Amino acid sequence: MLRERQSHLVTEADLRSLASAARAASRVVAKAPAQQRHAALVAIAAAVRAQAPAILAANQRDLDGAAARGLAPAMIDRLRLDEQRLAAIAAAVDEIAAQPELIGRLEREETRPNGLRIARMRIPLGVIAIVYEARPNVTVDAAALCLKAGNACILRGGSEAFHSNQALGGAVAAGLEAAGLPAAAVTVVPSTDREAIRTLVGLDDLIDLCIPRGGEGLIRFVAEHARVPVIKHYKGVCHLYVHAAADLEMALAIADNGKTSRPGVCNALETILVDRAIADVAVPRLCARLGGKGVEIRGDADVVRLGGAGVRAATAADWDAEYLDLIVAMAVVDDLDAAIAHIERHGSDHTEAIVTTDAAAAARFLAEVGSSTVVHNASTRFADGGELGLGAEIGISTTRLHAYGPMGAEGLTTSKFVVRGTGQIR
Repeated sequence: MLRERQSHLVTEADLRSLASAARAASRVVAKAPAQQRHAALVAIAAAVRAQAPAILAANQRDLDGAAARGLAPAMIDRLRLDEQRLAAIAAAVDEIAAQPELIGRLEREETRPNGLRIARMRIPLGVIAIVYEARPNVTVDAAALCLKAGNACILRGGSEAFHSNQALGGAVAAGLEAAGLPAAAVTVVPSTDREAIRTLVGLDDLIDLCIPRGGEGLIRFVAEHARVPVIKHYKGVCHLYVHAAADLEMALAIADNGKTSRPGVCNALETILVDRAIADVAVPRLCARLGGKGVEIRGDADVVRLGGAGVRAATAADWDAEYLDLIVAMAVVDDLDAAIAHIERHGSDHTEAIVTTDAAAAARFLAEVGSSTVVHNASTRFADGGELGLGAEIGISTTRLHAYGPMGAEGLTTSKFVVRGTGQIR
């Protein structure tokens, strides 16, 4: 359980003890019947709902502290819980529980010419460390996804969400207890000291994978010091390309939603590319729509000329920026090839979208843009595990190994070969 004082410092021996307990718990969880893990998930969702008043009160303590410390609006938005967000967290756990069982599933079965029957069996990864900032929902999302995939997890949240994580961790613990699974299957590190991260990600004999979720600085810190594999997602520079054959009303709505619905998240729109063939009409309307919502527009020379007095001239740094704010970069590009080239140069392998009625252009964009999520005629905001049918996500990987894009429970498993014979020798 979390200790009351968030300033408590844990030693390397403490962390090794926690990780050792998680390793032992991972073996229990991996062998547990699917029904028992399902029961734990259902109980966790119920505990989140039952303990909602205490969780929201704890979150308010964190919000008060964040305001006093002058945290950025994007960080406060990620930190904030309310009744609707808490209900969504519980619903995500229920959705994860309802998904088909993964562990033990046989895939790609075949019989070789020598009669050997070969298959791949899906198995857990083991112990997963998740390091995160200002996202208390990760406490429950990570616990649920790891349990569904038969893993144990070690959670190290940020100081700004300490009380929220403590309260949510209590709900998770109640669910584990109700299902008869070990408490160490979900361990919340009782420290927010960054040195604990350095120690934790060095325990390569006990931890199988680390997933950091937070700002680019945190992720680079983890990647620099880790001796275990790391799933990385440095930033989300998401693009929208308004093609020459775009439905302009659709493009306006998609741009608006991508930028203004929740600007402080990684799938928010950061750059808009407009095809030169429609720029004279599209750029003024995009600037008017977004400017009317309080969005600051930083444009290239064409956008400055067409967009009106409120447009600022973009600098070279704007094309690589993840603003996490009501700011968007906008450029006019010659054609589809130029749009793809811009994304290849400045994208972060997160999410890119095209608006077009031209099926061939859409097919090329979806095939040739290499980002982890590519979208036709919809908002970049759909790059989310819950929206893509995963129930929730452990994170969004922009590293092609071992998973790419939003990671659900299946991304927290691997497979082993299962070989059945009738006496064959080689």
